[in-house]
Amino acid sequence: MTDKPSAIIFGGLNTFSRALASLLVPSEGEPLVSNLRIVDKFSVNPPTTYIGSEFPKILKNPRVEYRQANLTIPAVVSTVFEPKEGNPPFDFAFDFTGEVKSDRQEQIIINSTCNVARLLGLEAAKRKIKAYIRIQQPFYETAKKGSHDEKEDIKPNGAIGTWWHETLRILGAIDDLNLVILRIGFGYGPFTNFGIIASAITVASVYGFMKKPLKSLWSPGKNPTHTIHVDDIAGAAWACAEWIAPQGRKAANAVAGEEIIFHNDKNKIKDVEGTPAHSQTIIAPVFNVVDDSDNTALSTGETLTSFFGTTFEFFNLVETTMLKLKDDTVEEINEHHVSAWTQMVTNSNPPILNTPLTAYLDKFALEKHNVAFSNKKIKEIVGYKLKRPHFSHDTVKETVEKWKTEGTWPILE
Repeated sequence: MTDKPSAIIFGGLNTFSRALASLLVPSEGEPLVSNLRIVDKFSVNPPTTYIGSEFPKILKNPRVEYRQANLTIPAVVSTVFEPKEGNPPFDFAFDFTGEVKSDRQEQIIINSTCNVARLLGLEAAKRKIKAYIRIQQPFYETAKKGSHDEKEDIKPNGAIGTWWHETLRILGAIDDLNLVILRIGFGYGPFTNFGIIASAITVASVYGFMKKPLKSLWSPGKNPTHTIHVDDIAGAAWACAEWIAPQGRKAANAVAGEEIIFHNDKNKIKDVEGTPAHSQTIIAPVFNVVDDSDNTALSTGETLTSFFGTTFEFFNLVETTMLKLKDDTVEEINEHHVSAWTQMVTNSNPPILNTPLTAYLDKFALEKHNVAFSNKKIKEIVGYKLKRPHFSHDTVKETVEKWKTEGTWPILE
């Protein structure tokens, strides 16, 4: 017998859950769990999403089981919580699910985000899961100044932000769910091709290759873009599971509970099953998870461009006005650096046969973002210590070198 907990990870194979799996069952060293099940919609053999070169090694560990499943189906959700014969029930559940493409239709976002999380949360409560950790992507718009703590009312960004936030109210309304919400900054790190930081790393390398400055529309670049390394997304998720498991939801609420304030259309929630009334007060433990960098668009841009030997600048007012007036702004901005990235990949030695990385910046990546969170609470209450406290040349180099080693990043020397 083992006294180690058993864990199950839902979703996030295309975002950050692989980093958590690497922490729980490392390729070298002692595992943190007795067994681990990972459940997502993607195939891993052959992979139907990018999974990096190290994750397949984790999947070979006898403690690890991967299940490809459609979590929108209630009967499937019930099945995936059933442990293998001879194994104990799952203790911890980590929920990375949710639609992450902001251009999806609203109903798709609702189905993939609210409905999936509700099914998982209800089943986890029914099975008395000791810790249910929900990873909340940074689809928010905070004030430009200061770092905002968990008590502050921050505005969801667009339809995707609205329904991700509504998901927190849905989960928070499940009384017996041992829920902790982790509100993360912009994630990045080894084998992570998702998110605006991964895109920015790739694009900055292109402008370094072209020996041209990388220019932004959003002068003077003081808008906060707080970051978090995938090692700390994983580390914080594990720390919070260990924190809530011995005490349960009621005690956790007393120490770390925050009101999840309603930010939606009252008429729309009537059609979404499981949404609590707009007037209902929802309290759940919430922790911000960001590093200590206090990054802005300017500081992030300067860190990346200096790493690749170029500079970070801004379009002048006339250029910005012209670009903003055009319907095809996104395509025009992308035109030069996408073709240069293709040239870099083509000229790589050794050749790159396939890469998940792209220099294309979608509308969400090109928009101005204000995401400023204080990380004080998780440090004080959970006692979490950041593994990668600063976004720097070192963390960027590590990320790029991992891609080079696996053959997905161009080598042009």
